[in-house]
Amino acid sequence: MEKKDTLDYLNSLSKNTLMETLDIKFVDLGDDFLTATMPVNSRVFQPMGILHGGATVALAESVGSSASHLFVDNDKFMVKGIEIAANHLKSKSDGIISATAKIIHKGRTTHLWEIKIVDEENNLISLCKLTNIILERK
Repeated sequence: MEKKDTLDYLNSLSKNTLMETLDIKFVDLGDDFLTATMPVNSRVFQPMGILHGGATVALAESVGSSASHLFVDNDKFMVKGIEIAANHLKSKSDGIISATAKIIHKGRTTHLWEIKIVDEENNLISLCKLTNIILERK
């Protein structure tokens, strides 16, 4: 599939999901990465008026899990997240954040992703690590 077609396909899967609710959009991909964006506004705030860590983690898991889907035969296998860790380093109260998942380990049964979430000036907002398990469909 062409890059644009793959991004369009991934974005089409977001309908009626948390990704649609958070307005997560897949915007770039390569051989070893996938990038998505999410607007920072009151819909993703915690009570102090800044980006909620849970929304940040939802963005990270969405991009990392979707990236694993690109590496497997989805007719034979399914991807499930089994662990995610996040370090929130900088707060944000408006604008857009971008999450880029880069593969660290691509095994037959597990994928390990590093997900960097940055703002428009490339300031690191959060650093996440996601482990996905690859299960055979029955």
